[in-house]
This record gives sequence, structure tokens and C-alpha cells, in this order.
Amino acid sequence: MNDETHHILTELMAAQAAGEAVVLATIVRAQGSVPRHAGAKMLVYEDGRISGTIGGGELEARVKTKAKEALGDGRSHTLAYSLVEPQKGDPGLCGGTVEVYLEPYRPPATLFVVGCGHVGQAVADLGHWLGFRVAVTDDRPELAALEQIPNADVYLPGSIEDALAAHPITSNTFVTLLTRSVELDRQILPLLTKTPAPYIGVMGSRRRWIATQKLLREDGLKEKELQRIHSPIGLELNAETPKEIALSILAEIVMLYRGGTGERMKG
Repeated sequence: MNDETHHILTELMAAQAAGEAVVLATIVRAQGSVPRHAGAKMLVYEDGRISGTIGGGELEARVKTKAKEALGDGRSHTLAYSLVEPQKGDPGLCGGTVEVYLEPYRPPATLFVVGCGHVGQAVADLGHWLGFRVAVTDDRPELAALEQIPNADVYLPGSIEDALAAHPITSNTFVTLLTRSVELDRQILPLLTKTPAPYIGVMGSRRRWIATQKLLREDGLKEKELQRIHSPIGLELNAETPKEIALSILAEIVMLYRGGTGERMKG
């Protein structure tokens, strides 16, 4: 392993340890005249930063764009480029061809549980079992605690404002709002809709959600913000117990995270 590769792989491990999303771009095949050859590596971070190089120029710019897309879907991709005729759209005129393999490394998705009653405890436990990084918060400190939820990764007792300040929600955070009242939902949801969370689910009946929406509109929440909210939360399983409700909620989250449809499997 040369020094350049060692540096890139060391930086990749550091990014994973810090919970940063990053893509490793590696030239896996090169023919003819090309700026870099097989084995050359580059890291692309979620914020657009790069480390290392696979040749610079338009080729590198295109790979950087595709790498950010790979972070979005979490899938590896192989990109093939010809560097012959820029007038026809090639990213260069060196005369050769290259293939670049993109490997996205995303930190484990976070399940952010707001409200640690019976359902919140069940959601946290199931989320941990499924491999999510679990953060729990409740304005009742005795509930957002190790004794109540032994498998959480982060405990954030106190106000939702303090919880969000201590553990900001990212584009890889799935939020479940499992509170005990409409008034709490009314206070919390405007804060959640300001975050980049890909999923905000609110527990409650359809009637409760209609009432909550009415109050939120009165408070000035925009329709596009309301459209981001999933309520009633979960898939329709006719769930009754806290564990069954947790299964319904996590089924919806996994479906969205993995790009599923929720349809019944057919033989």
C-alpha cells in the first residue's frame, strides 16, 4: 500500500468514527492516455469537500456530483468515462477510458424518539435491534433514562429545544413524535420541520391529526411543511400493543429508508 492510499483509507476510517458520510471513489480500470491509473482514490464528503484526486478537471467534477448522489441512495456505482471527444460530452481529451467505482459509507441512520412512554420505549428497543442509532428525549427526565430504555445510544432528558441543540437532526435522522398530547405536538412540530429530517412521524388518530393541523395552520405553519409530516404514523397493521405499534412505525421507516413500497410480497 503506497502512502497516498494509506492516507485516504486512514481518513476514511476517521470519517466513519466521526459519523461523517463519505464516498470512496476508486479508479478500477484505465486504458490509454488518462490522468490517473487503476488504484487512484479520492474521498468525497457530504458537504462537497474532497481528499485525494482521481485526475482533476471535468472528470473529477462529474465523479464528485455522482458521489453525492450515491450518498443519497446508499448504493455503490461504477462509472465509465471516455476521454476522447469533449465536443460530444466527454470529460476530457486525453485519449483513454476510465472506470470509477463509488462506495458510499454512511453512518448508521439515527432514530430520534420524542416521547418515551410505552410506545416510545418499544420503538427505541426495536430501532436498536434493527441497527439504528437511537436517541431518546422526553420532558419527563425519569422516562428518557437508562432504567426505562436500556438500549438507547443517546439520552436527552428535558426540553425539546435542549435536545435539538445537544443532538442536531441531520438528513440521516428519522424522527418519531410519540407524545401524550396535541398541545405538545403543536409546540414541537414547528421545530422539527426546520430540520433536514427525511421522516417526521406523529402518533395519533386521524381525528387527532386533523385537530393538530388546524392548530399548526393557526400558528402559521406552511402547507409545504405540513406535507413533510407522516400522520397517523406507521403502516396499517391494525396494531394494538406498544410492540405492535412499534413494528408498524419501524416498518414504515425501513420502507422509506430502503426505497420499498410496502406492498405485500407476491410469489
